[in-house]
Amino acid sequence: MSGSSSVTTMKKVVQQLRLEAGLNHVKVSQAAADLKQFCLQNAQHDPLLAGVSSSTNPFRPQKVCSFL
Repeated sequence: MSGSSSVTTMKKVVQQLRLEAGLNHVKVSQAAADLKQFCLQNAQHDPLLAGVSSSTNPFRPQKVCSFL
């Protein structure tokens, strides 16, 4: 029983290694440069950097009702 489970486990390991061997690898320096370029290109659309106008901000403080 343990022999067949060991073979099954090894087949899964080999399958995973083949999958990983087929992936395209990118150097960390290239990935960092690409990420920096993406961030700089999209900075004007980032609400944390550009801010949110008060009219479109769904989290703005609600006005207090003066009738209460």
